[in-house]
Amino acid sequence: MSKAIKGMVTDEIKSRYAGVNSACVVDVTGLNVHQQEDLRGKLREASARLEVVKNSLARRAFADGPLAVLGSSLQGPCAIVTSKASLIDAAKALVNAAREYEALTLKQALIEGDPDLITVADLAKMKSLTELIGEVVGLLTSPGRFVVGAITAPLSRIAGCLDTLAEGKAA
Repeated sequence: MSKAIKGMVTDEIKSRYAGVNSACVVDVTGLNVHQQEDLRGKLREASARLEVVKNSLARRAFADGPLAVLGSSLQGPCAIVTSKASLIDAAKALVNAAREYEALTLKQALIEGDPDLITVADLAKMKSLTELIGEVVGLLTSPGRFVVGAITAPLSRIAGCLDTLAEGKAA
């Protein structure tokens, strides 16, 4: 490949991954075409995308951006997985696919531009954004539930007593 073509491909990769600060690196070498397409479909369901790129060109394209840390993970045949929604959901889909396809090798992941790489399996164990938001909402509403319970408990006791008295007079 000539330098001009390498430069054009590098620019294309750079523009494609502009604004992306989270990604996973996997090895899909042993998967046949049908298995790769099935994996891509599973990742699409998680709003993720798998792309096979040439390592040296990807390292060049990522050099000045938040994905530069992934350069050390780009050894041997690699594919990069990115997600529009949640990379954690994509990592969970990858772990499930790795159970189904033994040839799929999960390598490293970078989340939110953090300089420390983690394994894809460890990333899949984390809670997704929607799960964390649900927990925060639960924590925010729990004091309100306690207050409502404290206010309504005496009223329900009084209602129960009046109900018992009414039943006693009716009998």
